[in-house]
Amino acid sequence: MSHSNNPFVRGYDGLSVQRLLAISYDDCPLSYLPLHVSQSHLPDSQVERHVCVFCDDFALITEGQNVPPELDAQCPSHGIARTVVYAVMAEEAGQPLHVGDTYTEEAARDVVRRLRFETGFYSRAWEISSAHITEEAGRYLANLADIDTPTRFLFVAFRIPYSPAVGVKLIATPWTDESLQQIEGITAERLRREHRRKGMPESLVEVLHLAALADVRLLIFDADAPVLDGLTLYYDE
Repeated sequence: MSHSNNPFVRGYDGLSVQRLLAISYDDCPLSYLPLHVSQSHLPDSQVERHVCVFCDDFALITEGQNVPPELDAQCPSHGIARTVVYAVMAEEAGQPLHVGDTYTEEAARDVVRRLRFETGFYSRAWEISSAHITEEAGRYLANLADIDTPTRFLFVAFRIPYSPAVGVKLIATPWTDESLQQIEGITAERLRREHRRKGMPESLVEVLHLAALADVRLLIFDADAPVLDGLTLYYDE
């Protein structure tokens, strides 16, 4: 399942900052391109409002700069770098995603820092309605909370004192192939099969794997907790 279809996912993956030139040429809309690596050291003051050449992949400032003939030959278009923007980029399903623009690198880095939630562990603890698992799955989880949960499950179930709610501490998240191979030497599908082999109801398998894929560490099921939009409900079980 892609991140966009996982209701536990919050924030962005692969956040980065890209320095781009907003280039005007002819009567066309602005084009946004990075400087060629050979000119990446130029400060904004030597870039903005300067004449440039560009291709589909990069731009080169020609005004006041010596451009090697072999690079100039790769750039058939001419324009003016009107301004420099610092684009905040992310990844979704392996594809680049444009989050927004700022006009200084410092501001862009601050946006990235905030979106990464580096000031805490935001969205790693969740309380959701127990209606997201079947009654059978709820009994299965409660039974696990009363015994020592098998270590190969990669989670520990526990009861909440003075409450019918049951919690789960997920281990070795996120449950992606890359992460699980590195930590446990298994794939996500193998872990899913192990859960099923031990008789875990499918509704619980699905919720736990979605949460762990989103790097959730604590998940509490409570009948009085709100439902999570996008997650299957089992009211009629």
